[in-house]
Amino acid sequence: MMITMKLAIPLWKGSPSPIDYTIKCVTCALTHRQLTLSLLGGACLLIALLADLNDESFWQLVALSSYVLSYVIGGFYKAKEGLTDLLKERTFNVEVLMILAALGAASIGYWSEGAILIFIFSLSGALETYTWHKSKKDLSKLVEMAPLEANKWLNDGRTMTVSVEDLAIGDTILIRSGERVPADGKVLRGETVIDEAAITGEPLSVSKKEGDDVYTGTMNGSGPIMVEVMKENSDTLFQKMIKLVEQAKTDRPPTQLFIEKIEGPYVITVLFGMAVMLTLPPLAFNAPFEETFYKTMVFLVVASPCAVVASIMPALLSAISNGARRGILMKGGTYLEQLSKTAVVAFDKTGTITEGKPKVINWYCSLQEDITPYVIALEQQSNHPLAKAIIRFCEKNGTNQQVTISSSQDMTGFGIVGSIGQDQWAIGNYKLMTSLKKEKATILTEELTELTNKWENEGKTLVYIAKNGQVIGLLAIKDAIREDARALVKYLQKQGLKTVMLTGDQEATAQAIAKEAGLDDWISSCLPEDKVKKITQLKERYGSIIMVGDGVNDAPAMATADIGIAMGCGTDVAIDTADMVLMKSELEKITFSYRLSKKLNGIITQNLIFSVSVIIALLVINFSQGLSLPIGVLGHEGSTILVILNGLRLLKF
Repeated sequence: MMITMKLAIPLWKGSPSPIDYTIKCVTCALTHRQLTLSLLGGACLLIALLADLNDESFWQLVALSSYVLSYVIGGFYKAKEGLTDLLKERTFNVEVLMILAALGAASIGYWSEGAILIFIFSLSGALETYTWHKSKKDLSKLVEMAPLEANKWLNDGRTMTVSVEDLAIGDTILIRSGERVPADGKVLRGETVIDEAAITGEPLSVSKKEGDDVYTGTMNGSGPIMVEVMKENSDTLFQKMIKLVEQAKTDRPPTQLFIEKIEGPYVITVLFGMAVMLTLPPLAFNAPFEETFYKTMVFLVVASPCAVVASIMPALLSAISNGARRGILMKGGTYLEQLSKTAVVAFDKTGTITEGKPKVINWYCSLQEDITPYVIALEQQSNHPLAKAIIRFCEKNGTNQQVTISSSQDMTGFGIVGSIGQDQWAIGNYKLMTSLKKEKATILTEELTELTNKWENEGKTLVYIAKNGQVIGLLAIKDAIREDARALVKYLQKQGLKTVMLTGDQEATAQAIAKEAGLDDWISSCLPEDKVKKITQLKERYGSIIMVGDGVNDAPAMATADIGIAMGCGTDVAIDTADMVLMKSELEKITFSYRLSKKLNGIITQNLIFSVSVIIALLVINFSQGLSLPIGVLGHEGSTILVILNGLRLLKF
């Protein structure tokens, strides 16, 4: 007895007990209730078919009872859906046709055919629902990862558990090992490794130290860290992702909306055809009613647009789910469907075509004095990426003199102007310099003009420095071209798309960068409002356009484009405006999205052609030669299952 027990114990060690396994099975069955009822209906059908083989009255009663159960259990969800739309929405759908066909078959003694129809129809519906749940599950994992509480660090050294909604910018929070980050912020103390898969889709963990950014929903892996909260909960990147997810669940592409729009009139047409078929042959041609009724039931089955209705959404949801797992979030299937139908892709330069890490390469100043403290003081008032590069250069090459600014004005698209003591300083592009020069005099000296031409031709971005309206300095800034940008541009061009760069740089600089990246065209000297105009012009010329960007100045252009794609590392405004977000800011994800869109549209086309062809073929056979109800059921419902399975392939694309 003891030996038996010793052998038996390891059998269940580390594996679920019979009770746990039973609970898990019950939970799964309740989660997928529609599929469970469909399979139970199928089991009742199988019992009925086996019992029907015996002519004894007892077994015939068993068969009849099992058929009734298969009708009730298997058809419950579809009947409920059809009747709800009919009674509440006053609309007809394919479920109404299937209910009538099944009941009609039973009324003339064809219980098995009606039950088979119910089973296959309910199974196809369950598969479609499974696709929806699968997509919803992949997307909703993000929502489930959102922490609800945080450990707020108090001034006396204690921590207090608070709701994430109560956190304010500037608060300090403690994040222990194994806890999810409850707020976007910067590491104040400690070092750790954080799993950012929830944000980026990338399984590799990222090292974090003092000064590094951390994001809501990511998992702290190796050590406790103190973090300063930089954003309120509603403004975090994670919450923006959740908003995208919620929009993706409800959005329907134009093709699906069109099918849903014509579904009701089509069903009414089929019902009218059924009425004609039931009355005309017996009255006009003296045809036997039972034969006429049978053919009418076959007509109801084969004319139903089940496969057509199921041709789009399962495929679309599978594609959205696939993209979400790879860190590609979209507001809805419309944008994914339209992605591969666009003609032009417009790119912002900084942070999209270039790495977004500009460096000052050349420096010129006509004065003998050190002006770097004035430059630093002024640029600290700006949030432009170039400002940070200029500050880094000046801090490294200048003095630590402190300068106080009395006033400043950040002029988006131009630069910044401010007053220091009695002097007016300005740092910005050539347009800003011309606006400061009121008299018609030469803005640049001969030496500055020569340097401008030389550095622009080298693809460098130029920033001028003016004191009291006189240009005294020049900075040449270079930002390296992203390798994945070159690869993306090359791929899009192979697909026949035109690639354009929109930038605020001067013509020579824009031309040099565009040629280095391999772009077809470029538009220079663009202010934010200019980008909108150019996008509108490109839409009018080519028909449809994608805009890819990451900054505040890109948001209006992204909103104007047919599809706006934002980099996950971009500004909040850009992410809010975008139709698609690349969570890890990898341009190769655009390549994948484009391929996924082409595959999606290909599968939708296959499904629609196949499903319509099957309906036409079955109708022709039914009217010309006659078609048995079982063959009609298998042909029609089989095509529905096939188009759903074809769409599910996108889960693994």
